[in-house]
Amino acid sequence: MVTSIALQGGLSSLTVTTARISLGAVVIVLFAYSRGLRLPWDIKSWGSFMLLGLFGSAMPFILITWGQNYVTSASTGVLMSVMPFVTMLIAHYLVAGEQLNRYKFLGFIVAFSCVTVLLNPFGAGSIDLLGALAILAAASSYAINTVLIRLLPTFNPLIGGAGMMICATGLILPFVIYNASSITHEISMLASPSAVFALFWLGLMPAGIASIVYFIVVNRAGPSFLSNCNFLIPVVAYFAGTLILGDKVPPSSLFALIGILTGIVLTRIQR
Repeated sequence: MVTSIALQGGLSSLTVTTARISLGAVVIVLFAYSRGLRLPWDIKSWGSFMLLGLFGSAMPFILITWGQNYVTSASTGVLMSVMPFVTMLIAHYLVAGEQLNRYKFLGFIVAFSCVTVLLNPFGAGSIDLLGALAILAAASSYAINTVLIRLLPTFNPLIGGAGMMICATGLILPFVIYNASSITHEISMLASPSAVFALFWLGLMPAGIASIVYFIVVNRAGPSFLSNCNFLIPVVAYFAGTLILGDKVPPSSLFALIGILTGIVLTRIQR
């Protein structure tokens, strides 16, 4: 929802992605150093950070922001909900103790179906194919990153998040330099106040603070659990939009929320 506000407020996909990643990096690095933590200097650690920055920030941020130029927020929410299933498939083969079972599969079906009912992506008409593929690729990228966090060396969540965001900033830097004049013009001349606020929100919260929580949850609860929590993202977006816009919440939406929570619970059954 906030990404859509930024795009509709006169900003391009690259500008939104640049601000989101760079602000997120500044937030995490400053907070980590204020806690007395320091980034490692060995090649192995920065190789890990580069992979995490690519799959966890640079690639999905660019794909989602570009895709939302052509796909509605509701459709984006549903398409992003394939991430848990992709994560479970990858983790089944690569992560010990994350084997796919009938409860995980059933939980995914229940939760995904309820997200579709909740957001009703078909209400806005047909979905742009390229935009949808970009969102699906972003969801798969997040899934790969979630498993990588478990497989790669374990870092303090603040250090892991800082390294990831620094590398993500480096990955998009060539595009930023090439388009520096247009980015500056957009922010200073074209962007609405709401779009500028959206930029700061995306950088501080989803990219900054959320990245720290991301590392903590993956290391403690595993990639499959975190990916299934992804079902709650469209729920929060839906109800936040409802509260902000003052729309009524139909009973079907409340039942869909209960179904999503039930699906998440089912995925935690191990036998």
